[in-house]
Amino acid sequence: MSDSPRKILILGVGNILYTDEGVGVRAVEQLLEAYDFSDNVTLMDGGNLGMRLMQPLMDCDFCIVLDAVLGGGEPGTVYRLVGEDLRKSLAFKDSMHQSDLVDTLIYCELVGKRPDTVVIGMEPFDFKTLAVELSPTVAGRVPHMLETALAELAAAGGTATPKGA
Repeated sequence: MSDSPRKILILGVGNILYTDEGVGVRAVEQLLEAYDFSDNVTLMDGGNLGMRLMQPLMDCDFCIVLDAVLGGGEPGTVYRLVGEDLRKSLAFKDSMHQSDLVDTLIYCELVGKRPDTVVIGMEPFDFKTLAVELSPTVAGRVPHMLETALAELAAAGGTATPKGA
């Protein structure tokens, strides 16, 4: 085993044209605006690329997915999902995303390179209305989602430094 740090991908997914379904992409945008990251960390707007995310996933050792999650809680609830719970994430269902991200991870495993994956997700208020802005409920909870993602990043061996610090 090498001493080099794990390659970490922070992947924001969702369709920004449908209100809160775009929360993962909007969260990555906010992280990019506010922080500088260690060299072993990559941030990516995965939109609704589906199977086209296979190569970036295989290129990392650990993936933090930011997404809208239908977990049954109040809008704005933040979840941490691993294992079978991944299917609660909209990216992991046949919803508006082009393909099931769990299937993409299975294909990565079949070729021998599946990253450990965690979803930091948020319960949407509205993911069906055509609008590019997040709902006020979800927008107000994005800072909590970011704190959760940054804690996950630190635990995985990455660093985020506030810009200007």
